[in-house]
Amino acid sequence: MNPLARLPLRALLTLPYVGLVLVLAVIVGLLSLRAGQDAVDTWSEQLLVETVKRIEQAVDRHVAGSAAVLEAAFPRGVAAPMSLDGEMDALRTRFWLATSVHRDPNNYAYYGDREGRFFGLWRHDEQAAELRLRLTGSGPRSIHRFSGIHGALGALEEESRIFDPRERPWFKAGESNALHTWTSIYIDFRTEALVATRARRVLDAQGAFAGVVATDLSLQQVNHFLRRLTLSPNGIALVTEPGGLMIGVSRGAHMQAGGDGAAQRLNAADSPDAFVAATYGAVSAMLAASPQGEAQAAHFTLPDGEVVQVGYSRLRDDAGLDWQVMVAVPRDDFVQGVQAGFRRSLWLGIGAAVVVTLLGLWIVATITRELRQVADAATRLGEGALDTPLHSSRRDELGQLVRSFTAMRSRLLTDPLTHLANRTALQRRIEQRLQRHRRRDDSSPFALLFIDFNHFKAINDRHGHDVGDAVLREMAERLSGAVRALDLVARYAGDEFVVLLDGIGGRADAEAVREHLDRLLRQPLQALPPGTADVATPEGAAIGLAVCPEDGEDADALIRHADADMYRRKPG
Repeated sequence: MNPLARLPLRALLTLPYVGLVLVLAVIVGLLSLRAGQDAVDTWSEQLLVETVKRIEQAVDRHVAGSAAVLEAAFPRGVAAPMSLDGEMDALRTRFWLATSVHRDPNNYAYYGDREGRFFGLWRHDEQAAELRLRLTGSGPRSIHRFSGIHGALGALEEESRIFDPRERPWFKAGESNALHTWTSIYIDFRTEALVATRARRVLDAQGAFAGVVATDLSLQQVNHFLRRLTLSPNGIALVTEPGGLMIGVSRGAHMQAGGDGAAQRLNAADSPDAFVAATYGAVSAMLAASPQGEAQAAHFTLPDGEVVQVGYSRLRDDAGLDWQVMVAVPRDDFVQGVQAGFRRSLWLGIGAAVVVTLLGLWIVATITRELRQVADAATRLGEGALDTPLHSSRRDELGQLVRSFTAMRSRLLTDPLTHLANRTALQRRIEQRLQRHRRRDDSSPFALLFIDFNHFKAINDRHGHDVGDAVLREMAERLSGAVRALDLVARYAGDEFVVLLDGIGGRADAEAVREHLDRLLRQPLQALPPGTADVATPEGAAIGLAVCPEDGEDADALIRHADADMYRRKPG
């Protein structure tokens, strides 16, 4: 007897249909899951590349100041002194100013000449400093403490050991290189922090080699920056030298105790963190195969089959700096929310197919539609469209993915201190406005105002960075409240802001806005502590102006013009 004949007619009619719906639900669910994973892969690759670029920018800001320190200590064209004692006042002034450029971390600048003489100025804080001198080519150095740029020298303290600058690595490196050069990274055993030294040769009046000027750079802040990065629970970021010696890592140690108990550098390949060692090994091979150095994204597979997505680059400068930047996140960290959401959705579809087939199909269709939105937005994000709209009212993991995606994209466009648009958002807004202008959709001119607050450094020096940050937030609020909704206020860098006046009648309108902002920024600061009226404040700001298309027809030209105009307006 046919077994189907034993089934009730309702079951006989329903089971094939329900089975077909279940198969279709499974197929649709798997296809949607694959689309979601592809979307997350695209988004995660872009996020990893952006994170690598953030690390590059942070490192560049940290090391770039050392060149300015050397230039301030020995400007190009200034000949080496014939006698240190004879030019003591000039050297003290220049080296004091040099160590004021970036006192943290470049608080020590020094010079040694081919005769074995040495001049060094170490800044303990804003006022306290010491001179380290070797006025002849023999004997130990003498140390004189003093306060203020022209303060009287204290009693002589003589070092016990003989110090000959000509024997130091920084002197030999500067002597053998015509341009700026970095010495090998070493450990400062007083602080157990990694230190690199930047050096440059100094010529005499006849153009011959006379000595080397140098400054030390602590790399501790690089490691601190990596540890503050917001990564996934299992993600890591590290910076190494090409041989693998670590400069900083987001988790674990980058140094270890040697056999004698002294600190020594740790090679990433020997890290006790297996994920760090595996990441270094995989990325080193990628860099060897593609050494151009631009930030890239890729993936590799761990021995247990887990896929890891990485962003990496090779960071170089004209003084010989050569570091590797790596960010690695297990792929499951990116897609686990999507996978969990789809497992629930799939079971919901199966249950709904058993009870009400149409309801199940509606749920699958809804999930597919929202995932496609995420996929499309992630694809456009990968193409550079950071302002692609994406909304979801869901409260489950899929909605959380959309909100996390939106929040991460917002962080890419927002300055965390002032909550204004950041430089990336500004440049994209300018490019969009230029495209409208070129298409003649909006032929009205627009303008950029480049704003730099006067004497802002005095506030940071006197009150600290917390008060300085509060001042920046107050100034940001003033600027935001003084312009129209269609305009854009962005923090460009440090105490520099840029205002994009989207549509104006002409240069006269822009000048009127500039004058209005100038008056507004001269008003007393509320963020300063009470009773500090005698302290130097940002007496307004220098505001540069550029109008498109008169002053430029691309973003870089407009910003350069506004920046140059701002510097012309700076007080003497």
